[in-house]
Amino acid sequence: MKATWEKIFEYASMPLHGTMSRKLRKGMRLQINEGKVYEAAVLFLNEKFVRLTEAEADGTAVNTYYDLERIVSIRTLSPGEKQ
Repeated sequence: MKATWEKIFEYASMPLHGTMSRKLRKGMRLQINEGKVYEAAVLFLNEKFVRLTEAEADGTAVNTYYDLERIVSIRTLSPGEKQ
């Protein structure tokens, strides 16, 4: 499943210029293992883990790490098309 998770992360994000990190696409939200929904996170993909970094209102950087082999679900949420 690791390759599948990597493809989903790549779909939901875009490269940050000059870095190995990726930021979520505009309007895209991400939820891992039915946990927190990330809206403005920066992702870093590694062979063994993914790190999501968010900035709190006071400027504190919060890093959350997920073991790629322990991810059981990823949910992407994006704006729907207006009818």
